[in-house]
Amino acid sequence: MTLTRQSSTDTPAAVVATWQRAYAQRLLITDLIVIAVSVYGSQFIRFGTSGSVLRIPGDRGDVFELSYALVSAILVAGWICALALFATRDRTIIGAGTTEYKRIADATIRVFALLAIAAFLLQSEVGRGYLLVALPLGLTLLLVSRWMWRKWLMRRRASGGYSHRAILMGERQKSVHVAQQMVRDGSSGIVIVGAITERGIGDQELAPGIPVLGDYASLARVLDGARADTVVFTGADTIDPRGMRELGWELEATSTNLIVAPALTDVAGPRIHARPVAGLPLIQVDYPEFEGRKYAAKRAFDLVVAFLALVVLSPLLLVIAVLVRRDSPGPALYHQERVGLNGERFRMLKFRSMVVDAESQLHTLLDRTDGNGVLFKLKSDPRVTKVGAVLRRYSLDELPQLFNVLNGDMSLVGPRPPLAAEAERYDEWTRRRLLVRPGITGLWQTQGRSDLSWEDSVRLDLYYVENWSLTGDIIILYRTIRSVARADGAY
Repeated sequence: MTLTRQSSTDTPAAVVATWQRAYAQRLLITDLIVIAVSVYGSQFIRFGTSGSVLRIPGDRGDVFELSYALVSAILVAGWICALALFATRDRTIIGAGTTEYKRIADATIRVFALLAIAAFLLQSEVGRGYLLVALPLGLTLLLVSRWMWRKWLMRRRASGGYSHRAILMGERQKSVHVAQQMVRDGSSGIVIVGAITERGIGDQELAPGIPVLGDYASLARVLDGARADTVVFTGADTIDPRGMRELGWELEATSTNLIVAPALTDVAGPRIHARPVAGLPLIQVDYPEFEGRKYAAKRAFDLVVAFLALVVLSPLLLVIAVLVRRDSPGPALYHQERVGLNGERFRMLKFRSMVVDAESQLHTLLDRTDGNGVLFKLKSDPRVTKVGAVLRRYSLDELPQLFNVLNGDMSLVGPRPPLAAEAERYDEWTRRRLLVRPGITGLWQTQGRSDLSWEDSVRLDLYYVENWSLTGDIIILYRTIRSVARADGAY
């Protein structure tokens, strides 16, 4: 398994480095434009075209004047430097996850905090209107521009470009699990082109499109033949610590990336902490928390957003109620018993989307289910009314659940609220879905809705329960709006 250092600029590693540099340069140019527009725009909004100055008192009673044009130039330069110092364009974070956005927000807030401290120490008064426009405007435009570049990158990756070509290396069972997880997440920018196992080519392919190309000793040949720039090591008992260290050295010779996949499933980054001890890269995993300040903040967020949403959407709710009543006989709202936090039962509100006697007709349709084996779903359910079909397609029937949020029975984001009959069939681990309030939306709503299998639905709900964060909730709410607008997987 000896690798030879290659100097050609056409190596896989060189090709990856080229597009990474080009992408980072695009981000830098965009950042500079966005920050300059935000800072000088706020200066124009606050001071107009007048030559306003910032006055800094001296020790001897004199006053030093600094034009706001120069102050803006210093702020732009400092902001750009902060984005660089916080590694917001680092190759390991671009294109996936929320780390890029968090670093941008962190760098931005610290720049303005430093500016405020400097103004206090110098006993000068920086225009508050100037800062109150520059900070939110700049941060918003930075995040939007990075989001737009990420969408551009996703389109390039969907067409086969701007990605890493990776080889899985390790025991077959571990590699199969990693392959399934990575294939499921198509936004990582890592394309699995093959695998190396202990048995080698005698093994069957790990998954459709992922063949076994050789054994551990044939790594160099496989990397060269597959034009791979990354090795994902999934674990192998036959490779001892010294062999692992030598593997790293050999991959370094060809600038091939080495990624080690730990045996951790569905654990989010904030719960993982590196604790190097005596040269060992130990990983500490925090247990999930189900009470305290974190969930108090979630409840406060739910109350504020649900109240504002009801105020804004009240005309729409009234129109929908009238349409439901006119479309078919019966009430506009439908009450259904669901299981919530810690197994407590509550009455969930929905706009009625079926005929009044829908429950009594259910037994005649059970053999036609399009569901996932546990939940009954029917794409062409004869019980659904005309208005109900539209409401279901765009999830408008769930809007009354905002009242459940205000009442404390539900959250804006959380696991899907199960029926009592479903909850009774839960095993010990599936019951962990009930450790948090159920949500109007959740990961299940953004990743397939009714098209999800039961196993995937449980996996997503448990992942949410274990790894909840306020930032994650905001992202899920945004993705829900996008998913509902496309009406994917809804029936």
